[in-house]
Amino acid sequence: MASIHNDVPLNAPARKVWDAVRDFGALHERLVPGFVTACTLDGDARIVTFSNGSVARETLVDCDEARQRLVYAINNERLKHYSASVQVIADGEARCRLVWIIDMLPNELAPYVQGQTKEAVHAMHKAFPG
Repeated sequence: MASIHNDVPLNAPARKVWDAVRDFGALHERLVPGFVTACTLDGDARIVTFSNGSVARETLVDCDEARQRLVYAINNERLKHYSASVQVIADGEARCRLVWIIDMLPNELAPYVQGQTKEAVHAMHKAFPG
């Protein structure tokens, strides 16, 4: 199983970043604008449209306020397994780290997903310039 880890330092308070992460239906407006172009809620899932035109249905698994951690999964014909967690960790009053871990199968899709996460991280830095 491929495991993709992103440890993203952000120049923003943890509470501000967590507020954007936990706003499950506003991914395109608050956390990764430009990388995600549209996001609509459908029950406990969000339908996400990416800047490259691909679309994914991401199901909310858990939103843990105390740990500032959100978990979501993708189930589709291309992915046998996809589970991701996003956790926001304070680094003082004005900075934080966003730890984003994706476990997925098949392994062959990992380079593509890793490339997409790099673009998402770039969008996060634009959303929280500090």
